[in-house]
Amino acid sequence: MYHFPIGVMLESFRLPVKEAIEEAVRIGAAGFQMYATRGEHSPENMTPAKIRELLDMVHSSGLVFSAICGDLGRGFGNRELNPELIEKSKRILDLAKELGTDIVTTHIGVVPADPSHERYKIMQEACYELSRYADSIGSHFAVETGPETSEVLKAFLDSLDSTGVAVNLDPANLVMVTGDDPVKAVYNLKKYIVHTHAKDGIKLNDCDPEYLYRVTPMPEDLRGMSFYREVPLGEGNVDFPAYLQALDEIGYRGFLTIEREAGKEPVKNIRDAAVFLRTIMAGEGNARA
Repeated sequence: MYHFPIGVMLESFRLPVKEAIEEAVRIGAAGFQMYATRGEHSPENMTPAKIRELLDMVHSSGLVFSAICGDLGRGFGNRELNPELIEKSKRILDLAKELGTDIVTTHIGVVPADPSHERYKIMQEACYELSRYADSIGSHFAVETGPETSEVLKAFLDSLDSTGVAVNLDPANLVMVTGDDPVKAVYNLKKYIVHTHAKDGIKLNDCDPEYLYRVTPMPEDLRGMSFYREVPLGEGNVDFPAYLQALDEIGYRGFLTIEREAGKEPVKNIRDAAVFLRTIMAGEGNARA
């Protein structure tokens, strides 16, 4: 038996915040993750009064924040943009701390496999600064897996000599984009994993992640093709029984935060995902659909 707390990405419900929190309670979640990059929950708009109001709503529901999503949608591969993005990321780390979580998740862009690549160095400089800031306040800026293999990401993180920049392990992104094995990724990245997404998917066609993550333009002959499909938990290529076993073996005790980015029935899919995960954790068969 495993004992991972179940969380949910609040935006996956596609409901107003209060209603989404109520749904999280109904599925028996222990916590949730929420975006804090723009709008009412961005750092510049979260006054002390609004922070207290949000925390009162969360705590009165018996929940906590599993993490904050701080993905600004630009990555850190542009040296000219990075100073502004880094400062905004620091403020999101500060806000997360005030909301009671030490984890902010993000995408940093596609890490080149070649460390001599200029973009590798630019991303390294940005993440070095963010790692030191996160270390200084006892937090983690967690890179979401997917754009590169776990071996490439591990080498990049090792070069920072810190766990201030850590890992949000999304197994679906690995199977959908690079075809990487999530179980192998758990062991490769075990030093850095501080949060996970519970998501499933299928890889349909090979494609350079540089195209998928819009680092470079998609070639004309590939436009319009489908390269992956996100599916409900248990219907994709993530072997969740083996994946959860690996997380347990490395001593991970953090959240399995359900994320559903596609589909027409998000609330049903999230409820079913919670049941699916609990079935595996209880040791009741392999639960695969």
